[in-house]
Amino acid sequence: MIAEALGGKRLLVTGSTGFLGTALVERLVHSVPGCEIVLLVRPGRRSTAEARVRREVLRNDAFDRVRARLGDGFDDEVARRITVIGGDVGTDGLGLDDAGRAALASVDIVIHSAATVAFDSPLDSAVEVNLLGPSRIAETLRAVGSTAHLVAVSTCYVAGNRRGRSPELPLRDQPFTPDVDWRAEVAAARRTRADVEADSRTPDRLARFHKGARSELGAAGVPLLSSKAERLRADWVAEELVEAGRARARSLGWPDAYAYTKALGEQALLETRGEIPVTIVRPSIIESALLEPRPGWIRGFRMAEPVIISYARGLLKQFPGIPEGVVDVIPVDLVVGAVLDAAARGSEPEPTIVQVASGAVNPLKYRRLVDLVQSWFGEHPLYDTKGQPIIVPDWSFPARGKVLRQLDRASKVLDRAETVLAKLPLRGTQARWSAQLDETRTDIDRALGYVELYGAYAETEAIFQVDRLLERWSTLDDADRRDFAFDPRVIDWTHYAHHVHLPSIVEHARVRTTAAGTNREQRSTRLRRQVLSPDRHIAAFDLENTLIASNVVDSYSWLATRRLPPDDRLKFVLKTLSEAPGLLALDRRDRGDFLRHFYRRYEGAPLAQLEEDSRELLSGLILTKGFPAGWRRVREHRALGHRTVLITGALDVVVEENLRPLFDEIICARMAVAPDGTWTGELDDAPPTGEARALLMQEYAEAEGLRLEESVAYADSASDLPMLEAVGFPVAVNPETRLSAIARKRGWLVEQWAKSPGGPRPLLPIGPISRSLVRR
Repeated sequence: MIAEALGGKRLLVTGSTGFLGTALVERLVHSVPGCEIVLLVRPGRRSTAEARVRREVLRNDAFDRVRARLGDGFDDEVARRITVIGGDVGTDGLGLDDAGRAALASVDIVIHSAATVAFDSPLDSAVEVNLLGPSRIAETLRAVGSTAHLVAVSTCYVAGNRRGRSPELPLRDQPFTPDVDWRAEVAAARRTRADVEADSRTPDRLARFHKGARSELGAAGVPLLSSKAERLRADWVAEELVEAGRARARSLGWPDAYAYTKALGEQALLETRGEIPVTIVRPSIIESALLEPRPGWIRGFRMAEPVIISYARGLLKQFPGIPEGVVDVIPVDLVVGAVLDAAARGSEPEPTIVQVASGAVNPLKYRRLVDLVQSWFGEHPLYDTKGQPIIVPDWSFPARGKVLRQLDRASKVLDRAETVLAKLPLRGTQARWSAQLDETRTDIDRALGYVELYGAYAETEAIFQVDRLLERWSTLDDADRRDFAFDPRVIDWTHYAHHVHLPSIVEHARVRTTAAGTNREQRSTRLRRQVLSPDRHIAAFDLENTLIASNVVDSYSWLATRRLPPDDRLKFVLKTLSEAPGLLALDRRDRGDFLRHFYRRYEGAPLAQLEEDSRELLSGLILTKGFPAGWRRVREHRALGHRTVLITGALDVVVEENLRPLFDEIICARMAVAPDGTWTGELDDAPPTGEARALLMQEYAEAEGLRLEESVAYADSASDLPMLEAVGFPVAVNPETRLSAIARKRGWLVEQWAKSPGGPRPLLPIGPISRSLVRR
């Protein structure tokens, strides 16, 4: 009945790039061969709506069975049956052009599944999409002269935090529903966005964002700091709007902005639909497929997956909930069946509501779910980074407030530890302490987010009635029951959890499921192989603390003390040590300013003498403090035919003659020379620091016909981020604290290079007394 009723029809589907939408399109292509499909998709920033459908929908593994059946005819079949139009349900008129409006006017049925499904969506975006989206579709249908049947996908959780039976009725016909003017809510949400945006641009706020950017990136250069500050501002606006949505929803009895805007979206649609026939389908928590397109098929992480994986990894020691409460889960293929059944039945005089849920007829209790998860991971544990199996904890179902307080205390302890570490000059293996703290911070923040977002759903006591759903099921023939199943009573929860859902989410989570063996390739080995691929074009290296354990202060001190008498050498050392804190602070603020300030000390230095002394600098400083693994890496790149480039703020007299044999190009600081042959103390050009390094690399690559996305860069500091981000293969070498955390988050290769073992080295950067001074 369903396939025949939909055969020959033209259906428009919104939300096809999402979980439910992809499953809907696949089932229509597979099980309703006689229909045509129109997909309304929002174009991407850099891609068309058609490109998004090809990339995000048709290439999804949901279509594997269709692709296997059609073989080489798959592309022709989808081209014949699927039309894509660009549009946006978050925009009045759906953002359609003339062709889009014509396509909309030609459809018989609209299945609206597009939504902002995140429980922590900013208030205004949830209002524009979830609240106004359905009524916008009805309004646009009327505008193009269509009376197509609109099947709008909502959620059972529009019932809010009520207890007991939740029937298949409009909210206005149910007791204890708050009396809310949805139009006033829309206006208030838009005002909130404007107010928060204005607040984010006050001088005090902007100063805080800039301070936060500098705290995270250090002396990374003005453009990068400005970009980071703007991202911090945008993130702050989003967080404020998320909290505004959460607060408003809870004040009205809904768990979050998603359920709140979905509920008002139903109200708005029923009030403004006019002559458009409407069916509202309310699923509960949609999870992986029971059978179609294959058992366990899932797209992205749904509500339960992050919590389950965090529990299996030992990150969530406790999670709130009511052990005897119902976790109302429904597989996605059952929701697809119910939606297509609603579409096939056509319109009725009054709006119809169908709930697709399991709790009323096949309840999965929270305690049973936890037992199923615990028993499965007891037999199939995940493994930690040391290759040891993770023993999952026992949950005692505490109150949400207790869990939040525990996590908040842990967060405050971390705050204090991070404050102390941030003030220490750590790098290399020591900087891992900060990275480990940052990783723990991420775990705690993630746990806090899960408790905030999903705790209310684990404590829900509503039972969603499915009387109309089962009544419809009773009218289907055997073929429809096979091809469009939606009876929740068929789910065996033990089989579903142990053999369908949990194996699927573990596969998608890409977590460690086996012990680390000797034959298991380390991630660093794989990244190092990519870095040393013959396909790379450029290998760019920083010098100080990347190839040598030294800096410009060391080289200056070495050169400056070469010809000083012993008494003056001691005075020099004491003066340099007293200035060290101020120089370090200036370096952290801006590397370019630091170099310009410091290089003023070379004023009046005789160039000929410096060139003579710098020849001994190679053996006296560079080799004794160099990292042998770093020099080997330079030679490896040269052997592979890569262009090697040294980019450093060191002066040319220090690096040109000593390091030229290793590098195809040396980009360094150069000092102006006075007519008398002495240095002026002023640089010829801006020192190559911060974003200047990225621009210089880009110029070099363009001049040589090379590509930065196929290039490698090595550096040790967050001030070198522009250089690292400019290439496709960044490598953090003995990274300081900030860069260590950034590299871990972004999955970069991290190298720990050590100085060569040898005899005693001078504790202070003092050059040996020159022979001429000894003779005198």
